[in-house]
Amino acid sequence: MNTQLKDAKSGNITEAMRKVAVSEGVTPEFVREGVAKGNIVITLNNRRRDIKPIGIGKGLSTKINANIGTSGDDADIDKELEKLDVAVKAGADTVMDLSTGGDIDRIKKIIIDRSPVPIGTVPIYQAACENLKKGRTISDISEDDMFNVIQRHGEDGVDFITVHCGVTLETFGRMEREGRILNVVSRGGSLLIKWMMYRKEENPLYAHYDRLLEIAREYDMTLSLGDGFRPGCIADATDRGQVQETIILGELADRAMKADVQVMIEGPGHVPINQIKANILLQKRLCHDAPFYVLGPLVTDIAPGYDHITSAIGGAIAASAGADFLCYVTPSEHLRLPTVEDVKEGVIASKIAAHAADIAKGVKGAIDRDIKMAMMRRDLKWERSEERRVGKECRSRWSP
Repeated sequence: MNTQLKDAKSGNITEAMRKVAVSEGVTPEFVREGVAKGNIVITLNNRRRDIKPIGIGKGLSTKINANIGTSGDDADIDKELEKLDVAVKAGADTVMDLSTGGDIDRIKKIIIDRSPVPIGTVPIYQAACENLKKGRTISDISEDDMFNVIQRHGEDGVDFITVHCGVTLETFGRMEREGRILNVVSRGGSLLIKWMMYRKEENPLYAHYDRLLEIAREYDMTLSLGDGFRPGCIADATDRGQVQETIILGELADRAMKADVQVMIEGPGHVPINQIKANILLQKRLCHDAPFYVLGPLVTDIAPGYDHITSAIGGAIAASAGADFLCYVTPSEHLRLPTVEDVKEGVIASKIAAHAADIAKGVKGAIDRDIKMAMMRRDLKWERSEERRVGKECRSRWSP
């Protein structure tokens, strides 16, 4: 079965590539060439034909992801569906279902069926939850448990998955030898480290990476290679553990490309402003320009309750330096599960950051809305129907 990447390498322009080209205002050949080179991905499971395909990568507008999902303390699916609707209305390009409570398979399927945008997941969360429900510890998770969950996510129509393949014994050793204030803050990364420490074995997602590639290729799921060693505070940014993981992810990205599997790279995290551009340049060089998906980054650690602002500052700088995909951060980051209002505020802040970055990057059409708004302010002609329409569009973009 062909994948978007295999078709692109063969010179074939797919329907998804054409749709991405139309939405981005570029040529289908531009998209095809970007996919073939690995600097653009199209997040679209081959079992999903009822959603708008999203292009992420070089020369395209900066995309935004919103995280939702149940927990063991709150497994209300209706609440998560409301968050999904609010996130999409506010402008989220993708949504990740990070559910860890309730019937996870059922919840995932409902969210996929409801969502008009691509859905991502972190399969290791479900593998851990299913084992805990059986009274087993993290160390009891088998290699088959991990890969079987990934297979199910592909069958259900998940469009991209975060997999922490760069969490290895070598990377963990480097981080420990240097030392950190906050060690490992990635949930997926910490689960795999605990598994490796108990079993004295290498991470199966790394050791048996070819098995992962086979599953991803079957469903044309994009692999989002997770940053298990992302810094959890700005003092830990750009250390040896983080850089070592990025080196490994670059090598794994090359292997995915050869296997016709689309891949993007996840990045930090908490990063001071003066290190953001260096982080982007480092990732782009080591990962051969694969699309870069960053969480924030947050530029200070002292703003609990306002981390959507610290994230928007970092996101604007990161995207203007070349990051392609921003994961939103809500006001409740580090404090609690996000409310519906938190989701709305997080998406709006990230969308503004992405738009500001797109202007700086010269993305086609990015500045057009700003020019229209400036002309309306200049002419004070808000009563004309066209100007009212443009003004309403600009305002509603940030006010769902």
